[in-house]
Parts: sequence; structure tokens; C-alpha cells
Amino acid sequence: MLEITCNDRLGKKVRVKCNPDDTIGDLKKLIAAQTGTHWEKIVLKKWYTIYKDHIKLQD
Repeated sequence: MLEITCNDRLGKKVRVKCNPDDTIGDLKKLIAAQTGTHWEKIVLKKWYTIYKDHIKLQD
């Protein structure tokens, strides 16, 4: 079980627990459930690397 902290750039941080075999798309849906933002509008990135929806978290 992983705990991921996401920052929405408006000062709100969200902590989400997920499994390593979940995809980025699954993670976006979990974040959307807590923030109220539609999951297709969420962009997950680290610095300038944007993560695609089909990649698993363990990769």
C-alpha cells in the first residue's frame, strides 16, 4: 500500500492510498473523489514529466 501526496497548486494537499499495481488513471480517479475535480482534467506531473494514464505506479 502506497500513500501519495498530491498538490493542486492552490495550496491544497491531498493524501491518497493506493496499490503499486494501480495505474495513473486509477490514481486520478481516487484524487478526483477527494477533491471534486473531474478526473480527466487532472494532470499528474513531477517537474516537467507528465505521467500518462496507462502507466502503473510500480513502474
